[in-house]
Amino acid sequence: MTSSPAGQDLHQVIESLRARGVDVIRVSYPDLIGTDRGRDVLIDELPTAMEHGLAFCRAVFHTSPRGDVVPVQGGLEDGLPDVKVVPDLGTLTSLPWEPGAAWCLGNTFDHAGNPAAESPRHVARAVADRLAELGFTAVIGPELEFFLCEPDGSRDAGWKRYANEPGNVYVVGRKGDPRGVLVAMLRYLRDADLRVTAANHEFSPGQFEINLTHSRLVDAADRAFRMKSAVQEIARHEGLLATFMAKPFNDEGGSGFHLHLSLTDESGTNIFGGDGPDGLSATGRAAIGGVLRHAPALAAVLNPTINSYKRFGPDTLAPWLIDWGLDNRSTMIRIPPERGGAARMEVRLGDATANPHLAMAAVGAAVYLGIRDRLEPPAPLEGYGYNPESAPLLPQTLADALDALEADKALAGVLGEYFVTSFVTYKRNEIDRFNHFVTDWEFREYAYHL
Repeated sequence: MTSSPAGQDLHQVIESLRARGVDVIRVSYPDLIGTDRGRDVLIDELPTAMEHGLAFCRAVFHTSPRGDVVPVQGGLEDGLPDVKVVPDLGTLTSLPWEPGAAWCLGNTFDHAGNPAAESPRHVARAVADRLAELGFTAVIGPELEFFLCEPDGSRDAGWKRYANEPGNVYVVGRKGDPRGVLVAMLRYLRDADLRVTAANHEFSPGQFEINLTHSRLVDAADRAFRMKSAVQEIARHEGLLATFMAKPFNDEGGSGFHLHLSLTDESGTNIFGGDGPDGLSATGRAAIGGVLRHAPALAAVLNPTINSYKRFGPDTLAPWLIDWGLDNRSTMIRIPPERGGAARMEVRLGDATANPHLAMAAVGAAVYLGIRDRLEPPAPLEGYGYNPESAPLLPQTLADALDALEADKALAGVLGEYFVTSFVTYKRNEIDRFNHFVTDWEFREYAYHL
């Protein structure tokens, strides 16, 4: 159920940590929406945590961002039972912004000792195993965008965009980041062994992007999940708010979560490219076909909030249609120009609110189905990617995307029926809560004149 770094036994791990001045281990895991849940454990208690696990109410998986316990199966209806989280010491890293602490992820098990079926890490592992049955490994390089915000000085303690000046598109240095926060984040993330590669100011004021190197599906998801948590923590240390919300501002674009995915065979060779049409292998083309075929259902997982669909639309640099193209950033799937060992597809569907484990699992499941079913994609789109006459439209609301996920029995079968039922139940509750909430827009629109 657990692993230790470099073959060390637990005693060696503890002594190594003590020698580095570490006396606290942070053990965390993702809930359904990718929030970092967990517990800080004193190092003297680590052996007990390894043997017995850390007890959490299972409903933590189903708790809303506002603290509501959503009535998902296995939670309220079962009397709020426990799950146990066992530290995975194979993921142990430094926690450089918290002196004296180290950080690892946890594996979650139910009372019978089975992996919790709605655990995002378990879902990701199960999909990776299905791909392995076909002789393939998904290798993913994640790209995540986010906004930094600073206090707006109001009595309501609101937030405004950090460095809110237009035109700083891909500028470097203090012009778009006057406090040098991004460089500090990049160094912290490097020191936390998250294998980041680069960071930059993005298109909108106060918006930034951090890229991670590629690795196998579960490891890439682990690192993207930890990166989001780390960015939020480091921003708080600076008195700032880092938000991965899909579209936090009316007057600016949204934040994406792009996945660069390739496939390797059992020898570790990238087989995405080849001598087929467009310089792609039959397997690579089938992978593209799988993502296209299951895109409506994928939207529910990769665009998982009501706000997500406010990011979609023509000319937004976010996809709107179910299409693909060669080095075309207006399409849902872009095939970068590299071939050979660097051949890959960039799935541009996701936004930054997506749970990294679930996003990569869902794309991996669609790839699995495309390869299994030998799907052939249509001809790649040339030119403008927002003409609705050229390709089917993606779902335009979360409700429509959830309908598509429920209807896609093949994708649900790979992701796990229990997980899909839990996810859909959670998200439909979110829609219901939103539909009964009176918004500021409604007050401004109606209160003064009706």
